[in-house]
Amino acid sequence: MAVLKLFRTTGVVMEVSPHLAEVEADVQDLVEAHMQTMLGVTFLASEYVIDCVDGGRIDSLGLDENGAPVIVEYKRGTDAGVINQGLFYMAWLISHKDAFRSLVRDRLGATAASQILWSAPRLICVAGDFTRYDAHAVRERRRSIDLVRYRYLGSDHFGLETVASVTGHSAKAKRVRRHTPAAKPVRQQGGAMGELAAAVDEVLVGLGDGVTRVQRKQYRAYQRLRNFACLIPPQQTKVLVYLKADPKAVDLVPGFTRDVIGLGHHGTGDLEVQLRTERDLERAQDLFRLSYAAA
Repeated sequence: MAVLKLFRTTGVVMEVSPHLAEVEADVQDLVEAHMQTMLGVTFLASEYVIDCVDGGRIDSLGLDENGAPVIVEYKRGTDAGVINQGLFYMAWLISHKDAFRSLVRDRLGATAASQILWSAPRLICVAGDFTRYDAHAVRERRRSIDLVRYRYLGSDHFGLETVASVTGHSAKAKRVRRHTPAAKPVRQQGGAMGELAAAVDEVLVGLGDGVTRVQRKQYRAYQRLRNFACLIPPQQTKVLVYLKADPKAVDLVPGFTRDVIGLGHHGTGDLEVQLRTERDLERAQDLFRLSYAAA
C-alpha cells in the first residue's frame, strides 16, 4: 500500500492544491536540502560527473542509514527512462567503488568509507508519476529500487508517496550470504531466543507491502525507504529491537521499553524494545505498527 508522507516547506498555511514542480531542479533542490528527513539518506554530492565514454551526471549521491550507496534521480513528470538511466549510473558506481569511497571519505570520514555496504546499493527515483509498466519493471530487476511519487500541496507542504519498493541482490551475493554467519536465518541463531527473533522477523515483514530487509553484521534493518526497525542478533535471555517511534510519545515500561536517545547502540532508532517471551512480542506489535507508519 502506498503511503503519502508530508513535509512542511514553509511556515505559511495556505489552501492545499496538489501540483507538480515548475522545473525538475526545484524537486532536486528541496530533496537534497532535506534528504536525511525525507529519505533517510545522508547527502554526499549533487550533479556528480561520471567518468565514462558516454558521460553523464548523477543527480544526487548519498549514503543510507545502513551504509549502502544511494543514487537519487529526479524527473518533473512521468519519464519512462528514469529507471534505466538510474541503473546505468548504478552499474558505473559498482565498477568505480574507489571513486565513491573517496567521496564518502572526504565528506564523512575514513570510518564511514570503510563500512560502505556494497552488497545493497540503492536507486531511488523521485518523479511526478510512474506507469504500471514502471512498477512491473522494477520487480524484474536484481537491484534495490524505490519509485517515489512527489507532489507539492499548496505552497507549504511537499508529499512523497512510495509507489514500488524492491530489494534485489545478484546471484553471487546470494551465494555469499548463504555462507556468511551474519546472514543465517535468525531461527538458527540459538534456542528459544532464536525462535523469538524469527517470530519478530515475520511480524515486521508482514506489517505491509514494500518492507525490505538489509543485513549487516550487527543488525538486520527493516525499511520503507527509511529504516523503521532494527533487529539485533538474539542474546541469551532477550531479543532487542530498535524502532523509529518517538520515545516521548510512548508510555515507557521498565524492562520492556527504553529511551535510548543519545545512547550508542547498533542499528537505528531511539526506542529500544526488549522481548523475552511471545507475550512481549504481542505487546510490542502496536509499537511496531507505530514505527512502520512513521517511516
